Amino acid sequence: MKALLTFLLVTGIYMTSFSQIKVNHIAVHVSNLENSKKFYESIVGLKEIDEPFKDGLHAWYDIGGGAALHIIEAPNVPTQISKVNHLCFSMKDMDSFIKTLQDTNYPFESWPGEKGKVTIRVDGIRQIYIQDPDGMWLEINDDY
Repeated sequence: MKALLTFLLVTGIYMTSFSQIKVNHIAVHVSNLENSKKFYESIVGLKEIDEPFKDGLHAWYDIGGGAALHIIEAPNVPTQISKVNHLCFSMKDMDSFIKTLQDTNYPFESWPGEKGKVTIRVDGIRQIYIQDPDGMWLEINDDY
């Protein structure tokens, strides 16, 4: 096995096969599809795209780069969701996004959990965290 890995690394076959990987979609478990659709459309600003299942339990959103967010209504959403497990969206105009949150009284916080505050990472990127209707954390940053 070690000889095979060495051969693959030296010839570049190993790296080439992984360079073709791209994100297709990210799936998120939700308890109420309509509430979650309102959140992802009116708060986050995502545009709904064609949903192939047509069963009333799924919605798909374009998140750029050919990738989609796939929300799926199903019972038993976990009750404790760590902020470490989160989706992240980068925005060109984060100030306008924060203003929308403030105007609609939608809560946001910094990484340490300070309500209404923005975290500035060591690389200078600004970030905030919000939660969807089921408690899933979303990071919003200005690393566009």
